Amino acid sequence: MNYGDYIACFSAGDDERLVEDFFCDDVVFRSSGRDFQGKAALKDFLDWAHDGVREVPRPQLVLQNRDHLFAEIDMDFHAVKERPDFPFGHLHAGDMMTVKFFVTYELRGGRVASLTSMVWPPEKGVSRVPRLGAMPTQIAAFHSYAAAFSAGDTERFTKFYTDDIVLELPAAPPIKGPDAIAEYYSAMFKRVRETITIHSLDATAEKVTLNATARFTAVKDAPDFVVAALSKGEFLESNVIVEYRLKDGLIDHIDVRRNGEKLTHGKIG
Repeated sequence: MNYGDYIACFSAGDDERLVEDFFCDDVVFRSSGRDFQGKAALKDFLDWAHDGVREVPRPQLVLQNRDHLFAEIDMDFHAVKERPDFPFGHLHAGDMMTVKFFVTYELRGGRVASLTSMVWPPEKGVSRVPRLGAMPTQIAAFHSYAAAFSAGDTERFTKFYTDDIVLELPAAPPIKGPDAIAEYYSAMFKRVRETITIHSLDATAEKVTLNATARFTAVKDAPDFVVAALSKGEFLESNVIVEYRLKDGLIDHIDVRRNGEKLTHGKIG
């Protein structure tokens, strides 16, 4: 088995292909919390574990011979929705935790015949990487950030900002600092909620560029809303290009531009 290919597939979040391409039909999974056998049981477990949580492995040590592979892995978990039942602790959109895994794989015919895992408590003895950037775990972290923003959780999404961040919007003066951004959106969210649908994302260590649709939905009448007047239950959508400049893995500048002038209006229900 090519472990690099396995990790790349795992990091992409394609659980169906992961199970189909890398595991034997009668695979046995053992951990401190559960034991099961077979591809169907493994897929069911992954569906549950990854419901609203991206899991991205960062191998620290890999030892392999013909029939066995051992890996020490720092496993990053990035939440895109609330998971009160997550096995390592309650998560909300925007949360991240890292857990040290020790995994032994028994191989047969180039596939995993059995997998035995042990873990340390969350955050014990783990390595760190900058939060945002081009690595798979950093891209997963950005999706977690976007989910926290769409959830209206100013406490969590501002944790992705530097102290001197500047936000530039099409219809407002620049907003400087995490506290000012939180105050701006907290006031806005009382009447109008904003959700982001990501269409494409290009990431480097220096910036993240987003092609997305922003939907503004009125939860109360907002006749003076900065984009356009909205009555309760109405929404409008705008295509946007957003550039997030990064410094040490955090966002220090956001530039939001409309991608075309078209605004789509509608009403919920």
